[in-house]
Amino acid sequence: MAGGGTSIRKYVGALKDSTTVSIAKVNSDYKQLDIAIVKATNHVERPAKEKYIRDIFMHLNSGRARADVAYCIRALARRLSKTRNWAVALKTLIVIHRALREVDPSFRDELISYGRSSGQMLHMSYFKDDSSPDAWDHSAWIRNYALFLEERLESFRVLNYDVELDPLGTRDVDTTGLLAQLPALSQLLFRLISCQPHGSSSYNTIIQHALSMVATESVRIQTAINDGILNLVDKFFDMHRDDAIRALDIYKKALKQAGQLSGFYDTCKTIHIGRDEKLLTIEQPPASFLQAMEDYVRDAPLASKNQV
Repeated sequence: MAGGGTSIRKYVGALKDSTTVSIAKVNSDYKQLDIAIVKATNHVERPAKEKYIRDIFMHLNSGRARADVAYCIRALARRLSKTRNWAVALKTLIVIHRALREVDPSFRDELISYGRSSGQMLHMSYFKDDSSPDAWDHSAWIRNYALFLEERLESFRVLNYDVELDPLGTRDVDTTGLLAQLPALSQLLFRLISCQPHGSSSYNTIIQHALSMVATESVRIQTAINDGILNLVDKFFDMHRDDAIRALDIYKKALKQAGQLSGFYDTCKTIHIGRDEKLLTIEQPPASFLQAMEDYVRDAPLASKNQV
């Protein structure tokens, strides 16, 4: 019975994809793009063919009109909002993630603009494919993946740079900048670590493809945090008390997250994700240093000192 149900669902999914492609061929002003989106995000439970993703990206390069980029985002948003199939949802998110990494920044800018005007297309907290126990596990991972991508856009708003693509900005920023940027990076890392797979999602090839991108991005995020923490420590013993309290909280959270990231890496490596990548080795500072920071906070001046 279960096997027959699965076969029927696959048949219905293939029929939906075929029907959508046929409609696009007749009605769409963006026929080639619509067809590529459907084929790159179809119901087939394996990674999309690279050809269709490249066809989409061709419409997102720097030479294309912003209207083309905006249309592509609306089409992807429709695909996400209408589907209840885990494979379609996940493959659509992968297209968005790869576009953020691989195409012109106008895609990111237009995606942020779309979120402001039309609501967050990546808000998928209620997404659920309950067609099978595996689909249930995959849905949980997809929700966390969407939250990571949503936070990736939010971090750009706070940082004013893309932590994956642009020069990192935490090494030389002033105290005010650090106290704003480090929490944003911490929240991004939290969402990343939450992408640790569980159950059958650990062994799904499409999820593993997405997870490999997520794991790779952890290196830049953690490097930005490490640079910021070194900068923070350098400034810490000249801070007034309010800033020092906030800085100490940021420092403690960074230590905790470093341990959590190590656990995330261990999980990735057990399913052969990241073994060939240069993932970070996480090292903890001596406990005596944290004690010195806590001692300083108790006696820190209430009035701020001149800071360079």
